[in-house]
Amino acid sequence: MPSSTGLDPAPRSIDTSALRRRSLPLLGGGDAPRRAAAIPYRDVDVPGAQPRPAPRSVRISVTDRCDFACTYCRPSRHDGYTDGRLVTSAWRTMFEALRDAGVRRVRLTGGEPLLHPEIVSIVACLASLGFEDLALTTNASQLARLAGPLRDAGLHRLNVSIDTLDPQRFREVTRGGELARVLEGLGAAIAAGFSGIKLNTVVLRGVNDDEIERIALWAWGLRMIPRFLEVMPIAEGARLVGEHLVTAAEMRARLAEHLLPEEAVTDPGLGPARYVRARHDPSLRVGFITGTSDTFCESCDRLRVSSTGVLRPCLATDDGVDASREAKVGDHAAIRQRLDEAWRLKPDGTVWKGCTEETASSVSIRAIGG
Repeated sequence: MPSSTGLDPAPRSIDTSALRRRSLPLLGGGDAPRRAAAIPYRDVDVPGAQPRPAPRSVRISVTDRCDFACTYCRPSRHDGYTDGRLVTSAWRTMFEALRDAGVRRVRLTGGEPLLHPEIVSIVACLASLGFEDLALTTNASQLARLAGPLRDAGLHRLNVSIDTLDPQRFREVTRGGELARVLEGLGAAIAAGFSGIKLNTVVLRGVNDDEIERIALWAWGLRMIPRFLEVMPIAEGARLVGEHLVTAAEMRARLAEHLLPEEAVTDPGLGPARYVRARHDPSLRVGFITGTSDTFCESCDRLRVSSTGVLRPCLATDDGVDASREAKVGDHAAIRQRLDEAWRLKPDGTVWKGCTEETASSVSIRAIGG
């Protein structure tokens, strides 16, 4: 029977013995060695190169806490958390400085951002500052109670991570997450008026790759935008790529009968995903995000801010500039200076290959916010 949210995935019969064979290993900890060669910075190592324009897109990790422990992200549920998270008053200073520096697009991430006790106030603060695009990525476990308040606070867009429509698989991949809560959250988001919700699915061979078509058709039925991601060799993903990588080209081939035979295109300024329209209804689209088979560093205009106030120019390294003190004392000008310093550390995307670089395997994607 369909759920009250209308989001019942209607799971088919699945051989549970096969499911156990498809399960991901419970991955251990351990840090990979850092790359020995120097990172080629855009305006440091290249003689005569001009500095990049200031970033216009920022991803802000408001917390590194998460109630899931996805196998491609965290080694376990007990991998520890950082101390020193910025308080809301310091975040406001940070937001104002970013806006004054030319940032126009903000995405809130985590960990799981909806676990932050003041997330609605944070969204309201950002909305009041006039950013042209304000988005949030969530696992949706808390979305049922927060979708309405977030919409009222001024949030523009939502991305929801959902890797499978099978409840048992979902518990395994997330190490304990409940699919029903995520579906309830999606229903609440639709009811609150969010449109064009994007669903992010990390495709893993032998785990959920047999659900690509099912997830796409289900998402289209609810006017959502399914997006399929290659597992990248970053953090725990570095342990999975060899066995579990499904390339975006293969994903598209599996959906070929449902897609128009056209070139995949990006949404300018809105990230690296490339979209193709649905054959039966061209108003619907599916997105593909590479990062392993094809990197997109040359066009990257993102800066990242950790929950502790570190400005980080790249997901694939631990390099960054600490601006927490400046944020805590309300020094906008000093944050601008730190921003310039961090942006000078942006790797040269013509030679740097992002999450395929060896440094990526030792990064905590949960702490940075993927």
